[in-house]
Amino acid sequence: MISVQRRVEFRDTDAAGIMHFSAFFPMMESAEHEVLRLLGISVMQALVGGSHLTWPRVSAKCDYLHAVRFEQLLDIDVSTLRVGTTSVTYGFRFRHHETLVAMGEIVAVCCVWTMGHPLEKIKIPDDLRERLSSLHA
Repeated sequence: MISVQRRVEFRDTDAAGIMHFSAFFPMMESAEHEVLRLLGISVMQALVGGSHLTWPRVSAKCDYLHAVRFEQLLDIDVSTLRVGTTSVTYGFRFRHHETLVAMGEIVAVCCVWTMGHPLEKIKIPDDLRERLSSLHA
């Protein structure tokens, strides 16, 4: 598990200054990208021949436990709940101070993309599987 921080921005809130439910999803994606970079993995890694290894999402959910307000600082714990053959399930725990405010999950599938061709689901390469597995909660 790796923790990252994000501040609740004005754009993330409703008229009452409470973080809107939809704002949790971009924060999960941003935290995922930061953690992947720390592991030396790109969400759009160039491959030989002009193809790219990429990770489209096939599922996302978030459960909300407490209200969060404008300018509060959130700690987001990112872990892998499951590393399968072709997909990875990330878990997210949002905390303000020590209060758990939300929990989310994203499932991403390992694919190769080449311009002009459809995405092709592939087996997660062993070196990436090992790095992703290091985040297991």
